[in-house]
Amino acid sequence: MAAGVATYLRFDAPIDKASLELEGRPARLRWVDVGERLVAVEPSVDLGAEEKLVMRVRYKDGASPAVATLVLVSHPTLVDKELEVVRRPRTVEALETALAEKEAELAALRALSGPAGLVFSGRLDPDGVQAQRIAKVPASARSGLRVAGGEGYRARSWTLAVVRVRSLPGQKPWVPGGARLTRADGTTVKVRSVDMNKAQLAPGEEGLVTVETETPFWKAGEVFLLEVLDKSGVRPLPILEVNL
Repeated sequence: MAAGVATYLRFDAPIDKASLELEGRPARLRWVDVGERLVAVEPSVDLGAEEKLVMRVRYKDGASPAVATLVLVSHPTLVDKELEVVRRPRTVEALETALAEKEAELAALRALSGPAGLVFSGRLDPDGVQAQRIAKVPASARSGLRVAGGEGYRARSWTLAVVRVRSLPGQKPWVPGGARLTRADGTTVKVRSVDMNKAQLAPGEEGLVTVETETPFWKAGEVFLLEVLDKSGVRPLPILEVNL
């Protein structure tokens, strides 16, 4: 594209006008016009050397592929005034190949997620894993959340705190957003990830929250203070003592 020059994109099948998505409107584009098979675009400025505008539009007939995606750029000396957008239907052979690739990817992910995957990745070695239960569970609820128990796991290259959390009835959905582990001397340990086995914890539900740390450099069994915050930062779990 070029500033002040209209580019016309002609599609070989009817498009859904309302489905058009185009980045940069109106900051980069002077006008955009959409017809049954035509999209006309005129930029008000030339795009930067690395700048790209993505355009997506859906076909009306629902055939595959259902959406056309194009990337609009500027060139110092070239401009396209008219483009023919031709959709090439995917053959049965192409779909079968894509399915086979996805099935292979899924099989690889399953292997990595099981015990064999732990060995392959080096996260499980002959030293094994040590586990200890959370001994002191706060009796009172905080922020409408109650801790139902948990464990601490330790291997050579990682530690993992697992906490069972229950959201009390009448509360808003809860999602963990971050965590902090503090040693007895006040220093903190780097947290690699915070996850939960559910997208969110609904009122009355119970879920597992996991907190993974960096490679342990402390002696096994050391006691940490664990703080888990939600994404809003206003509904933390009760502070726990965890052995890792």
